[in-house]
This record gives sequence, C-alpha cells and structure tokens, in this order.
Amino acid sequence: MSQRQVVSFYLNGQLQHVAPATPTQTVLQYLREQAGLTGTKEGCAEGDCGACTVTEASLNAAGQVEFRSVNACIRFLPTLDGRAIFTVEAVASEGGRLHPVQQAMVDHHGSQCGFCTPGFVMSMYTMYQNGLTRPVREEVLDNLSGNLCRCTGYRPIIDAALNMGNYPEARLDVDRLAQQLTQLQADCKESLRLEGAGQQYFAPATLDELADLYESHPQAMLLAGGTDVGLMVTKQLRNFEHIIYLGSVPELNQIEREQDRLRIGATVLLNEGYEAIAGEYPEVLEMWKRFASMPIRNSGTLVGNVANGSPIGDSAPFLIAIQAKVVLRKGKRQRELALEDLYLDYRKQAREPGEFVEALLVPFRAADIHVATYKLSKRVDQDISAVCSAYALKVDQGKVASVRIAHGGMAATSRRAPHAEKALGGQDWDEASVAKAMQALEQDYQPMTDMRATSAYRLKAAQNLLYRFYLESTGITDTRI
Repeated sequence: MSQRQVVSFYLNGQLQHVAPATPTQTVLQYLREQAGLTGTKEGCAEGDCGACTVTEASLNAAGQVEFRSVNACIRFLPTLDGRAIFTVEAVASEGGRLHPVQQAMVDHHGSQCGFCTPGFVMSMYTMYQNGLTRPVREEVLDNLSGNLCRCTGYRPIIDAALNMGNYPEARLDVDRLAQQLTQLQADCKESLRLEGAGQQYFAPATLDELADLYESHPQAMLLAGGTDVGLMVTKQLRNFEHIIYLGSVPELNQIEREQDRLRIGATVLLNEGYEAIAGEYPEVLEMWKRFASMPIRNSGTLVGNVANGSPIGDSAPFLIAIQAKVVLRKGKRQRELALEDLYLDYRKQAREPGEFVEALLVPFRAADIHVATYKLSKRVDQDISAVCSAYALKVDQGKVASVRIAHGGMAATSRRAPHAEKALGGQDWDEASVAKAMQALEQDYQPMTDMRATSAYRLKAAQNLLYRFYLESTGITDTRI
C-alpha cells in the first residue's frame, strides 16, 4: 500500500501540509514555534491546566462535524491528520469584532493576568460551536473542568459562559467545514508514515494492516489518545523508536450492540465509551464526569485506559466487577479474556508480544443487580484516586446470591477482593455480614503509602465504602455517613 509522508489538516480554516520535526512533535510546539500562533499557551505541559486548549473538529460516522476541546501540549501533531483545529487567533468575528465568547469574558470581567484566558475562551468556543450557547451551570462546570485560573476566580468566568448567548450569533459555517473535512479525509486514505530523530511513526488505515504491523514491531508504542504517552514525551523525555497510531482505523472507532453485550472499539473516546456504558449502568455517571477533565476525555480512549493497566485507572474496577472482557488480537487471531485476567502484575499483562486490545466487551445489565463505583481523591475534579472501589451484587430472598468487589489504588493492579467476596457469599445481606467482609478486606489488600494517602487510610476507606454500598443498596440511611 502506498504511504504518505506529510500530515494534512486544517488550521483556522487554512489547509496545511506539514512534515513534523519529529513524530512526537506536539500540536503546541508546532503552533508556537512554526505557525507563529502564540495565543495558545504552555503551562503544565501535561494536560492539567488548560492554557493550551484548542478546538478540534472532525467528522463522525454519519458525516457530521463534531467539535471537541483538546490539550495541545500532549497531543502529537501527526494525530491531526484529516482533521481541523482552531486556535484563539481564529475566534474573532469578521471585521475584527470580538466573538460572543470573548465579549462575554470582557463584559463579565473573566480575565485578570490573561495567561489562562485563551484556554478558557477555547473551551467556551467549543461549547458555542456545539450549540451550547445558553448552557446551564452544570454544563459550564463540566466543560471548564480542564481549565485552571489562579487569579480571577471562577465566578466571573462561569458568568461569562452562562451569558455568551446574549450576543449576535457567530457560529461557524458547519456545512462548509463538513465539505472540507470530507474531501480531506478522502485525500488522507493512504496510510501515514513519518520518520525523524530516529523515530518511525505508522498510522495504518485498516485493522488488518495494524495487526500485521504490530506483529512485525511488537516493541512499538501503541498510540491512541496519547493522554498518557504524551506525558512520557513531555515529562519523561522518552523517545520511541516505533510508534503505531490506532486512530486512523475506522473499525476501531465503533460501539456495537451485540446479543448480550456492548462492544467498544479501541479508539472510542472516553466520553463516548462512558456514555454507552451509562446507558446500561447509570451508576457510572459520577465516575464518568470525575474520571478526568473534558479535554482529556475528548482525547483519551476507554480501551486505552484499560489496556494501559495502571493500578489507578478508574475504569477497570467497575468493569471487572460487572465481568467485562477484552478482545485481544495478534495477526489474524482473536481471543477473548476476562478483564481481571489481563492484569498479572504492575505493568505486566497476559498479552503476547505483538498482541493488542482490539475491543472491550461490556455485558448488558443483569436483572436485579446492584452496582456502584466510588472514587476518593483529594480534589473532586482532575485528580488521581487514592481509592477507587466497585461492586456488583445480586440478592435473592435476602441472601447474597453473587457478589464481585474490585478496587483500584489498593495493589499493583486493579483487582478483586476474594476474601471479602467469600465472607459475603450465601450470607444474609445485613450489617453483620458486611462487617465481616469489611474485616476480610485486610486479607485482600496491603496497600502502599504515597503522596495521595497512607496505607491505613486506603484500607479504612475501602472498608467504609463497602459499608456505604450496603447502606445505599438497601435504602438505609445512617447519620454516621
């Protein structure tokens, strides 16, 4: 198959054909150092502060334009191939007038030093282009969860977002943008291959091509959303000899309803993946919104979080509790594996060399099942869990017919609590049984002490969360909680 060696994308409405300095050159580096667009700022260089926020536009499967706020500081430039981005320089209306988003920030005094302001403007601009011109407060808080401001305070910024619809409309010509992206994607059907600084970047266009490529280069770094790999480059200064990007394979960006389960492809974004799961298990709604900031959820993938295997990956405990599986692929061969069996030890998985996670299989909700997942962290938003717990329980005539308990942050991997489960199995679902299971958790985990929590705190928190689940599942209220 023929291959391309330049990245093609629209930048503020203008078509660009760029040969990146290196395959891991970030969008932020390109914007500031090559394109001369310095309105986009670098703050943390790890996707936390939001000063680097830009708006990405791409086509969905139906050919409709979708706008997303993303972090330019950890997004690699080659991943923009076939897409469009907009920076703060493009926001002003024709004639040089301020865009309604910008005017609202001025009128409501939403800026002080101004360093963070372009990022806030772009998050609000994304909302505006998505039709959220008159959002409610919760929508504003969710969309601005990835933007930090240390001097103005959030009230005037929130006021600006709530009132940006009070000005003459200034939305993009979406039909024209859709035509541009449709033509661009047609031009970008050939696989992308880049080389530079001793690195090779492959963006296969089909699933078979991806499988063959990874089987030939099993040591390659697989890249999807890059919300973890990006930090390896910007913070750890790592070089990867081979990078294989999954985001150009259409088959991986699908959510399908099979006979008794959801099949979520490897490049389905966190937001879309969690939305699909929440349709079956609305109990994950809070975890979805607290999992990460909006820009991270707009770039990162659900399967990427699972395949990463981090012991603090917040999606794994719940998925383990509800008996999710993964589809593994190597070459032409596929196999299914229970998610809990994927994790062997810290960063060690039951994957063969050249084998990758193709999809996540989430069972439809069983009848009469109680589920829950809880996240404990120092901050509500954008923080790593000290403890993440999940439960799936079925009670029959007052007795525990089945129970699965899983935790993240308590061991080298996300894993179940077999002693606690055994203490509950076949017992009355009452406070006495729960108290025994709480004690049994001491046999299941010996958590570590780090900057987020002590070992004693983690164990006590896990015990108390089990008690909380008992109270909520039975409808009991307790003044001690």
